Amino acid sequence: MDGDFRTEFTREPGKLKQHPALVLNADYRPLSYYPLSLWPWQEAIKAAYLDRVDIVAEYDHVVHSPSMEIRVPSVVVLKEYVRPKASVAFTRFNLFLRDEFKCQYCGARGDLTFDHVIPRAAGGITSWQNVVAACSPCNLKKGSKSLRQSTMHLRKTPCQPEVAQMQNTGRKFPPNFLHDSWMDFLYWDTELDA
Repeated sequence: MDGDFRTEFTREPGKLKQHPALVLNADYRPLSYYPLSLWPWQEAIKAAYLDRVDIVAEYDHVVHSPSMEIRVPSVVVLKEYVRPKASVAFTRFNLFLRDEFKCQYCGARGDLTFDHVIPRAAGGITSWQNVVAACSPCNLKKGSKSLRQSTMHLRKTPCQPEVAQMQNTGRKFPPNFLHDSWMDFLYWDTELDA
């Protein structure tokens, strides 16, 4: 199975307007929680036709080809297990996710950038341990000063996140649309029926 096939869902929300399919690994867990592993319905049908996935649940909606009628999949499970990555890539998106989309100085949400705790001018490097999410006002206030010089304080010490930590953080940010058929496979903070 090629890499594009299993990661195409990651950040293309425009393709997911109607009837997205939740993509589960062979162990019936989502490949990703944030962004939630979703494919456009066309990709889910293509993967099922190519025998790469099993369809676990379907929408009531039907599509037609010249020779057949197909119910649109709402949940698919990969036939081959995709091993999760061993480490989290150091990207701007993952940095913001680690910091829960909050400025690490004042806690504000919204227009975020990133800040070097030990400024690069003072020998600070660009790494998980030295870069935090920051709002523009805090970033401008701190500038190229140290924390002591700026009299600013971090809300938490920056560190390299583990994959499980990022998955758990991602669960705090569910997408706007969650189909009922997905709920058995998503472990959001919901009470279970006794």
